[in-house]
Amino acid sequence: MPGAGKSTQGNLLSKQFRIPYLSTGHIFREIAKEKTKLGRYVKEVITAGHLINDNNTIEIVNEYLSRREYSRGYILDGFPRTVIQAKKFENPIDKVVYLEIPDKEALWRLAYRHDDRDDDTIEAIRRRVEIFHKFTEPVINFYGKEDKLVTLEGTRVIEEVNEEILKSLGKQVIKNKIHDWKQEHKIIIGVVGLSGSGKTEASHYLAEKGLAIVSFSRIVNNYIDKLKLEHTQVLHKKVREEFREKHGMAAMAILSEDEIKDKFKENQTIVIEGLYSWEEYTYLKEKFADVSIYLLAIYADKHLRYKRISERVHRSKLYGEDRDIDELIKLNKGAPIAFADFLVKNNFSLDEFHDKLDMVYRTIYYSLF
Repeated sequence: MPGAGKSTQGNLLSKQFRIPYLSTGHIFREIAKEKTKLGRYVKEVITAGHLINDNNTIEIVNEYLSRREYSRGYILDGFPRTVIQAKKFENPIDKVVYLEIPDKEALWRLAYRHDDRDDDTIEAIRRRVEIFHKFTEPVINFYGKEDKLVTLEGTRVIEEVNEEILKSLGKQVIKNKIHDWKQEHKIIIGVVGLSGSGKTEASHYLAEKGLAIVSFSRIVNNYIDKLKLEHTQVLHKKVREEFREKHGMAAMAILSEDEIKDKFKENQTIVIEGLYSWEEYTYLKEKFADVSIYLLAIYADKHLRYKRISERVHRSKLYGEDRDIDELIKLNKGAPIAFADFLVKNNFSLDEFHDKLDMVYRTIYYSLF
């Protein structure tokens, strides 16, 4: 039922089993933000508390599950929601976990949560609970007849529910691990983008997931701080040019090479904050030939970037079209942005930005192992 804690348990299981978690509700809320015919349709339907039609739902879920990151398995949240979806869904489902809670508990949880969803009005919440009884309860019976169903009490604390789910799968947590597993392959994620796009925020968010950070942009900033000089666009340009006169266009990668090697001694994945030039990228590929290197481009509309920079405590005047052109052409930043493996748009809320970064990270992480 809505509010039973599906996303909480799904995210926990994803971390424990190291397979990706896919929420159809999250997918539809993302589609609803798009200025397309499908986006408008999805927004109207979920705002009213109704279900997306079966054919659209199955098509969208199948498209996601055809991606490489889901080839090793997946955790589905909120799908199938009708018997038609269950019958038409051709991908394998090994186990169905039903988190059972009373209607009153579901209504209370949904009414008092704080994620500001369009479908969390009181009327829409009641409609979603009604729809669950009408369309989704038959799905529970469907999987029960296939001997795949596990029914658990969903009102207990998160840890207890998680423990019961694991038991139903024949697993248990020992020292915070389901089984012995180690990431063997090394990864570098180079975060690229124009100033103010959100590279630092993206890097810090990935760091919270336990990834090591090496900051290329810090090199110039620390050098100027050491000289106790004011951060100006002219001075930043002058310092970068001096570094590149001495080391070439791959200067920041060259100056960070030892730090990257040190970080790899204790980490399997490293995030490069503020990769600038194409030459830095090719230098890393040459020096770390056994490492998979991905470029993650962060984009934000120009007026938003300038506003963000102007509100910084430090270097609040370092923005404008001249700086953008200088970064794109003279610093050769345009090439790695254009060649990026992933593009994340950072025009909206921080939560949405983090959601998109999560999707990129899952794609990289689960495609390799």
